[in-house]
Amino acid sequence: MVKYRRIMLKLGGEALAGPSGYGIDPQKAEEVAAKIKQVGDHEVQIAIVLGAGNIWRGTDGLAHGMERATADHMGMLATVMNALALQDALERVGITTRVQTSIEMRAVAEPYIRLRAIRHLEKGRVVIIGAGTGNPYFTTDTAAALRAMEIDAEVLIKATKVDAVYAEDPSINPNARKFDRLSYIEALNLRVGVLDSTAISLCMDNDLPIIVVNLWKADSIEQAVLGEPVGTIIYR
Repeated sequence: MVKYRRIMLKLGGEALAGPSGYGIDPQKAEEVAAKIKQVGDHEVQIAIVLGAGNIWRGTDGLAHGMERATADHMGMLATVMNALALQDALERVGITTRVQTSIEMRAVAEPYIRLRAIRHLEKGRVVIIGAGTGNPYFTTDTAAALRAMEIDAEVLIKATKVDAVYAEDPSINPNARKFDRLSYIEALNLRVGVLDSTAISLCMDNDLPIIVVNLWKADSIEQAVLGEPVGTIIYR
């Protein structure tokens, strides 16, 4: 039985990248679409926010003296490219999808309108929200938390390349302690690397649970939606 009927799924841009970690690999987009379809088959309403690390990292621009606002706006535009790529992959597996953007670009996507996004979800469409919050200085993690609250999502699922939250980077320390459950305060104190502190604080203030799972582990997102123990759950 499904535990969460409406979810916000946060994906890093690297989910769509090829072996080099950059660009958009159509095969990877198809793999991600298949995982989303697996969840959608349970009649779960799915909204998605994507990052853009596979196309542009603002820190690279900042390192060369670029203005932060300029770097962030470039990142927002890159998320729209990822959103369109994922939309195409989802449509090809039979999932009706709408892309909405926080920066208006009506030729390629709808503007983000909260009630319209909710209506799409109610009709069984996947909604991909691009361009972050539309404002510089905010990450796509924070955008996912904010939009999750606005659309009344029941959980924020952060699907990444690690299978849970660890006390240390498990790629550096294979014996790092793994957490099955954390409170929001514990997650903030740990400065967990998989989600930024602003996003965690926003979820804490609005009692939205966060589940961190490995995107590439078979059935991980489906397990989270069904309420099965997987990854790390962060809640009050």
